[in-house]
Amino acid sequence: MAALCSPCEYGAGPSQNTTEPPPYAALAEILENESSRQQLVAELRGLAEQQGPSVTAPGATAASAEPSLPSQLADTTRRIAGDLGDQFNNLIAVIGNLFAGHPAGDNGRFDMTTFISATLNLGLVILATLVLFWVLRRLAGPLFTRLSHWSRHGAGKTPVLRLVLCVALAAAIDVLVVGLAYLGGNLMATFMVGETGELTTQASLFLNAFMVIELLKAGLRALFSSRYEGLRLLPIDSAEAGYWNRWLALLVGLLGYGVMVLEPLININISPTLAQGVNTLIMFGAFFYAVAVILKNRRRLYRAINDKAEQSTMAAGKVSLKLLARTWHLFALAYFVVVLLLTLLRPADALPFVLFATLKTLGIVVLGILLSTLLSQTIGRRITLSDDLRRKLPLLESRLNSYVPNALRFVRMLMVAAIILLVLNAWDALDLPAWYASESGGKLMGKVIGVAFILFVAAALWVTMASLIEHKLNADTGNGEPSARARTLLSLFRSALAVTLVTMTAMIVLAEIGINIGPLIAGAGVLGLAIGFGAQKLVQDIITGVFIQIENAMNTGDVVTVGGITGTAEKLSIRSVGIRDLNGTYHIIPFSSVDTVSNYMREFGYHVGEYGIAYRESIDEAIAQLHNAFDELAAGDEHKHDILEPLEVAGVIALADSSVNIRVRIKTVPGMQWAVGRAYNRLVKQHFDHAGIEIPFPHTTIYFGAGKEGEAPPANLRVMQQKFDADGRPHGQPESGNKVIAARPESGNKVIAARPESAVTEDAPNDRD
Repeated sequence: MAALCSPCEYGAGPSQNTTEPPPYAALAEILENESSRQQLVAELRGLAEQQGPSVTAPGATAASAEPSLPSQLADTTRRIAGDLGDQFNNLIAVIGNLFAGHPAGDNGRFDMTTFISATLNLGLVILATLVLFWVLRRLAGPLFTRLSHWSRHGAGKTPVLRLVLCVALAAAIDVLVVGLAYLGGNLMATFMVGETGELTTQASLFLNAFMVIELLKAGLRALFSSRYEGLRLLPIDSAEAGYWNRWLALLVGLLGYGVMVLEPLININISPTLAQGVNTLIMFGAFFYAVAVILKNRRRLYRAINDKAEQSTMAAGKVSLKLLARTWHLFALAYFVVVLLLTLLRPADALPFVLFATLKTLGIVVLGILLSTLLSQTIGRRITLSDDLRRKLPLLESRLNSYVPNALRFVRMLMVAAIILLVLNAWDALDLPAWYASESGGKLMGKVIGVAFILFVAAALWVTMASLIEHKLNADTGNGEPSARARTLLSLFRSALAVTLVTMTAMIVLAEIGINIGPLIAGAGVLGLAIGFGAQKLVQDIITGVFIQIENAMNTGDVVTVGGITGTAEKLSIRSVGIRDLNGTYHIIPFSSVDTVSNYMREFGYHVGEYGIAYRESIDEAIAQLHNAFDELAAGDEHKHDILEPLEVAGVIALADSSVNIRVRIKTVPGMQWAVGRAYNRLVKQHFDHAGIEIPFPHTTIYFGAGKEGEAPPANLRVMQQKFDADGRPHGQPESGNKVIAARPESGNKVIAARPESAVTEDAPNDRD
């Protein structure tokens, strides 16, 4: 560097005169001159070679000397231990000098008289301020009582809104009381204690500490109000609230008055060294006190959080609460360890930082709890629609009440993530504004908002379309009772719409979060082709089902014969049909096995009846009785609306073995042909009986055979003999006996008749009489 300070060596002129330019100007002149610049570079290289390889560039030295994380932790631990040891030694020395009457540090000799006077004056200010604060709190008590009663038993607003409003009003009253007490203390310290019109430093320190500490206690009362049930934000009972309020208030008072009042007073009146030692003792005392309380209440709070977990309706919330119940003490201990370490490492600004970070954390957590409760009480409660809307859309209310809890879970997940990010930002573990402004943060938030918007639009579209289909299917609204074809097609359209919406939403969400869906679409195409080759029956089912729907071959509720099964079509999909037969058996028939569809429910139906009469009866009289039976059926209220046309009589269709068969046909509305046929059969039987028309049962002619001479073998017959009374009525049980009748050639068949007078079977005469 000597060469840099001696520009004369490079032709820059003399170095010792009044007109010598400043060193920076001389260096600039050297660099501007080509020859002098080259000489400077050569000299620097020579100096570097003379110093050897041990001398490295500053950047390289810094990079190689950068300590590792274990080294940094060891150095920090060593420094903390050394500082604590120095503070302890200095504290012992200061206390010894104080009691020996020697000067106490930089403040000179300790003046006991001045110290006692200042202490008495400060005591009067403290007493006046606390008494005034107590009186004002007593006067505000009725206001707190009324607010608590309205919060618990008021009407007209959501309970959580009433709670927040009442807690805010109570906090405002609390702040007003603290402010009035602070103002009264200032007036007392200024005009009644010490010199009039002058506020001492000691009083100012106490009053400022009083203001901060009581505001913090007011915040604690908003969370853990033990006397007023309706002014407590946290959902715990009075005993728990009172316990934690006392513990936290004692901790805040110990730290606040110790750090903000006691330490500055010792620093001003006695010694800064003693003040620093007292500050360290206060922090250690608060730390050990907090650790003792946490360990004492570990099991107690574990049971309380577990009870809340059992009451939770969300699986994620239940798991989170159970995990918190097991680990809450670890988080609390870690918090106080961090506070202690920050206080020891950064004694100047550690306490304000911890205080504000803690307040931000509590505010964020409480606000999150209130918002979650508000969502549960407003959106999460059961939605009730009007009677008219419920009549038009009977499924809309249940559909909305099934979607809202899922939406609420999604919103709560976003709230938990936001709370975690805000808490990390409060403790400077994350710079949230910078992260959001960065490319990665902006993309992540954009994706979250985009996914939420896509899901909302998909849900809204599904609710709208499903409600419209439901409106069309509802017989009480729209165009009245929909046709079977409309019901079937709308049901199939709803199923297809659900599949399409789910698929499209999944694809769009995957694309939104950055997943390339091109390979997925290509893979789905290949998979579909493979399925098409490997599942030809499935493809045939679907294709046949499509054409069955296009041709309107059958609909839900039709009576059909499909695949040899006859019954009612209960469920119709694009691949199969569900048939319920007469016995109640449910059959699922794939369309690939359907060759013919027989539908009994198209436009009209026929009851086709065949009725046999004896050969001796008059056919015209029988047809007349069939018309009479139909007229009676058509006149009745039960089936007159089911008959479409007059009776069709086809006439005699067969001369059967024992009957003459007459066919008739009745045209009915579709589906009623069986009921009309049953009713008509009943009336036909009644009319035939009334007219004396015989409906014959099958007759059998017995032939015994005959020999070449014309003689027939004897036939063994059992004759039932029945006794009759004087009026010709049967009496007693018939007596049986065997009767041998010989068949004669001239008579052929033999007829045996039992007469009531004798009840004895006689041989028939030879002639046909």
